[in-house]
Amino acid sequence: MTKSLEQKVLSFRWLIFLVLALAYFFVYFHRLSLSVVANDLVRDFKTTAGVMGLLGSVYFYCYAVMQFPAGLLSDSLGPRKTVTTFLLLAAVGSILFGFAPSITMAFVGRVMVGFGVSMVFIPTMKILSQWFRAREFALMAGILNAVGGIGVMAATWLLALMTGHFGWRLSFELIGGVTFFLVLLIWLIVRDRPEDRGWPSLAEIDHQGGGEVPVVDRIGLWAGARRVVTEKYFWPVAVWFFFDCGIFFAFGALWSGPYLMHVYGYSRAEAGAILSMIAWGMIFGSPLLGILSERVFHSRKKVLMVCMAVLTAEFFFLYLHPSGLPRPLLYGVFFLFSFCSSAVVVIGFTTTKELFPAAITGTSVGTVNLFPFLGGAVFMPLLGKVLDAYPKTAAGGYALEAYTKLLLILAVSSLICLFCTFMMKETCQS
Repeated sequence: MTKSLEQKVLSFRWLIFLVLALAYFFVYFHRLSLSVVANDLVRDFKTTAGVMGLLGSVYFYCYAVMQFPAGLLSDSLGPRKTVTTFLLLAAVGSILFGFAPSITMAFVGRVMVGFGVSMVFIPTMKILSQWFRAREFALMAGILNAVGGIGVMAATWLLALMTGHFGWRLSFELIGGVTFFLVLLIWLIVRDRPEDRGWPSLAEIDHQGGGEVPVVDRIGLWAGARRVVTEKYFWPVAVWFFFDCGIFFAFGALWSGPYLMHVYGYSRAEAGAILSMIAWGMIFGSPLLGILSERVFHSRKKVLMVCMAVLTAEFFFLYLHPSGLPRPLLYGVFFLFSFCSSAVVVIGFTTTKELFPAAITGTSVGTVNLFPFLGGAVFMPLLGKVLDAYPKTAAGGYALEAYTKLLLILAVSSLICLFCTFMMKETCQS
């Protein structure tokens, strides 16, 4: 094997990662976009917070339902074919959402987006497991999640600017058009593994100096699925994902914007600036936590425990002080919230991957990825109903008492997350 061929493999994988990361950018953009336009949608469609919570949660129901199939398709049909087919559906859904004349059609568009983007993350993780080494996986997952953080920034700050200039409808139509172009790039550039381009695998590269190339055991799809769900250490991670991501999606993706505008009286642009800290927390926190886990603490479990302890303390603090905090402190609160609830998921996914053989990476990660979106699907309308249970203010916003109850629910949920981390297995081998 020549050095030039080896260099081609190690260089081309970054191009693949770049294209797939762009796709993941739009996954997070759609995931958090309703937080900025929620008030516009309530006004234009003349609906309630409960219905808006359902509109936000339908994305997560669709996403959750497709995670197990996403794992199976990634391990059988192949990740490249899976991601291009479904991302095309997301592009159509985004355009339809922008044109929606009624709340019913908006639901249809949102469902299409939910189904479409549900097939990006798991195939990407499968491809990364083929193009990057095991010791590189936590860092690469962290960088991918950081790109998701840029998507969060676009969904909060950039979308707020776009909505102000073009309106929310044209903004979503433009996003759909860009997604069409991205589908084409993925099909032309991405390959499932180096062998699909006639190149040696990473295992062959690493053993070119001598020694046998490790043989990857073949595990049937349903045998792999049974192995995942019967592993006792899988379930503490799954329950942790349900509550942790339920907290992040319901608060960060939907109700944090109205909270800042109703309780603190901020404008949409001012609230968007504070919410951009969610993006920065993901951008800086995701790769940092991967490095800390792999090279400093040599532990997945310790990182998860510390983050959950901080998140629990933060929400109990907000419950006791739901209003009146200075703006600089709010910037720090939302950065820490994102760091400990969203950036940390890269450690959760790495833990899941390391519990099982590489042959069922798609199935294991796909199965556990069902639970974050079940959490979002449950928490979003639940918190909407909590807000609707209290009388609105004279200005038409939700009352401070309603948001205080909401923060208490999030604090107790964080405590459950902390308990789950004590039940997890340490998987780091470094």
